[in-house]
Amino acid sequence: SDRPERHTWFAPCLRQLGRVRWRVVAESFGESSQGSPKIMGRKEISVIIQVLPALILSVAAFGFILFLLKKLQTFKVGADLVKEKGVGHRLDRLSGQIKDGAKAFLSEEYKWLAGFVAFIAIVLVILFTADPDDNADRTQGVRTAAGFVIGAVLSASAGYAGMMVATDGNVRTTVACADKDLNAGLQVAFTTGSIMGFTVVGLGLAGLSLSYLILGVGFGQEPTFQILAGFGFGASSIALFARVAGGIYTKAADVGADLVGKVEAGIDEDDPHNPAVIADNVGDNVGDVAGMGADLFESYVGSIIAAATLADNDVERALPFYLAAVGILCSMIGYFCVSTNEKGDGWNSNLGSLMFALEKGMYVSAALFIIGSFLVCFFLDRLIYEFFCILIGLFAGILIGKLTEYFTSFDFAPVKSIKDRGQTGPATVVIQGLGVGMLSCVPPVFVLVVTILACAEIRGDYGVAIAAVGMLATLGITLATDAYGPVADNAGGLAEMDPSIPSEVRNKTDALDALGNTTAATGKGFAIGSAVLTSLSLLTAFKEQANLSSFYLDLSDPVILAGTLFGAMLPYMFAALTMISVGKAAAEIIQEVRRQFREVPGLLNCIKQASEGLEIPEDQDVLPDSNRCVEISTRSSVREMIAPGCYAILAPLFVGFTVGPRCLMGMLVGSITSGCMVAIMMSNAGGAWDNGKKLCEKLNIKKTDQGKACVVGDTVGDPFKDTSGPALNILLKLMSMVSLTVAPLLRVQDNETNPDWNNFYYGFIPLVLFLIVSGLLVHAKILTWEDPLGKFLGGEDKAVEMAPAKAAEGKTDNAAASEDVQITEAQA
Repeated sequence: SDRPERHTWFAPCLRQLGRVRWRVVAESFGESSQGSPKIMGRKEISVIIQVLPALILSVAAFGFILFLLKKLQTFKVGADLVKEKGVGHRLDRLSGQIKDGAKAFLSEEYKWLAGFVAFIAIVLVILFTADPDDNADRTQGVRTAAGFVIGAVLSASAGYAGMMVATDGNVRTTVACADKDLNAGLQVAFTTGSIMGFTVVGLGLAGLSLSYLILGVGFGQEPTFQILAGFGFGASSIALFARVAGGIYTKAADVGADLVGKVEAGIDEDDPHNPAVIADNVGDNVGDVAGMGADLFESYVGSIIAAATLADNDVERALPFYLAAVGILCSMIGYFCVSTNEKGDGWNSNLGSLMFALEKGMYVSAALFIIGSFLVCFFLDRLIYEFFCILIGLFAGILIGKLTEYFTSFDFAPVKSIKDRGQTGPATVVIQGLGVGMLSCVPPVFVLVVTILACAEIRGDYGVAIAAVGMLATLGITLATDAYGPVADNAGGLAEMDPSIPSEVRNKTDALDALGNTTAATGKGFAIGSAVLTSLSLLTAFKEQANLSSFYLDLSDPVILAGTLFGAMLPYMFAALTMISVGKAAAEIIQEVRRQFREVPGLLNCIKQASEGLEIPEDQDVLPDSNRCVEISTRSSVREMIAPGCYAILAPLFVGFTVGPRCLMGMLVGSITSGCMVAIMMSNAGGAWDNGKKLCEKLNIKKTDQGKACVVGDTVGDPFKDTSGPALNILLKLMSMVSLTVAPLLRVQDNETNPDWNNFYYGFIPLVLFLIVSGLLVHAKILTWEDPLGKFLGGEDKAVEMAPAKAAEGKTDNAAASEDVQITEAQA
């Protein structure tokens, strides 16, 4: 009875459902609901009741994690395989190297981030203590800063814990494939990924619920959710730095290993003689496990914060917490449905059957969540409109994943077309991949547009926000499927690096790896879709918190248009910085790999034998210094993450405090619009290039000119799909969350006619910080056009500089050219 009148057209549709005895639903709408009793009987619910189910299921998630950890420890490691079958002597040592490299990277990264978190926390204390909300007191600054620190710590903890478990699960997956069958390896890898998934949802929901419950004591709803925005700000910040640094690390090592190892030396991808192979496997964990975990942690808590902020009453505030709790329970049940009967025949395995082995767990979870969310909506307050928005969001996420699979799987035409272009060289491979990536924007964007329009029509802004919650509610098993990929990839790498492992074991790990490539691509598509819906919801929340009515938001206004143009530029600048960073870091890796090939005694001879497929006697085998490449990747990635991260935070602060909230609103709209397209294009193009190379491996043409052309395409696509594309998801959410956090400081007064340029001098503070950061980065030669290999190529540079001097001595270029072309007719 209290629903907007514009939705009463929906009631007759629901009444038709009475034919299937769903009359009770129809009676919840329109005039027939006048006077009908509410299930809970009231619109006011205490905070403890709002978060109680979330807290209970969070504790259950931690219990489930302990169960999975105990199960993981029961699986055999390399030492067990040596005792039983006499193979796998190197597995535990190689796995230990990967784990040590991952720990070293995160330790170095978190040292830098600790200082950043402390600095931002102090700034938040000062800002909100000096100018608290009308409904708050002077403790708002401390509370907001506390929320920021808690969000940052939990986001970092989720990434660290997941990565540590992933580096334990990789060797166990290899041993399971060697000791038993493909299903055993699948179970180990998926169990490892599940620990990551439930760690993210458990920490996220528990941290957010406790922050809402404790930090909001004595506050009204508006300042309380402002504190939760600080929680989201902390999670977003760590997610951005983790994604950028992890992406630069993994792709610098991957590009270096591929170009020098596969293209130049002709050895296999995970050949142990490649100095960058350990760094490459470390990168799979720091980028695709820790980075993706922090990314989706932020999306998960951000969607709940946005929905709760836009809610009209306590029932609607409780709904996202209840849905997240139901999603955890459904994900737990779905975990037990994952299994396969495939035997594991490498690239000849039935990938469709393997994919269904993982998907049936997600489908069972989704089906149970539909039932659970209906019961929650009905018994809370007959929130049937909200239930339909949840359904739309859930199915939109599934559909975006399947569309991404079409454009990135080598079972379908787009990837096959990239492989075919390899016959004419790398240039046409790159051109075709870009075309596939651009075209892949069309279907997902159409799905997002329909989702937004439908949910907005059904339930307004809150409908869009709760659709994002529905899309992310079963994140426990969705992230498990995604985190499975790098575990399987590492397992295949370990099998390749230990020559004692039989070829049939590699066939099994290759099958798991091929499946992991597809799940990684679909996971990125899901992350982009959820990021767009979450960002739109945060944008709407910012509009409300800043008191921006439609009177101030004329799209033809120059101030808003200027902000939109500025915002549309930011994703391109951000993507460019991360791409260039990968190129610079990869150049250092390439130089180091080439140096070791030249200078390590006996290594080059081993490489020649490996490239010809010859077996190398153990007493003649020479292994490179892999730790050196790990050190280079760690140093480069941490250094290169500073510029993109700082600019992403300073941009909304500069625009908001200098021009005003209207220009900032335009900036957020522009960044979400262009960022969505660039993220989809880069992620899908990179995934298509990657699987084009995998298709060449499947067809056994990887060492032909066509296969090498596809390797070049894959190398171009590496930073697309694993660095720039995924990081753009977080950029959109981070700028929206920063804006929401500072919205009370930009709030438009009710009697204010022109909110632009008020107190513009405050904008000089982020501007000065921008200039200082930029100056320091230029001085440190992090922001530079200089060739990172210049110090290694001094001789060539001097030769180039001496060319003008030779010309001055009378030996012109034309004369030299004329001497070069004097050849005999027979030579011609």
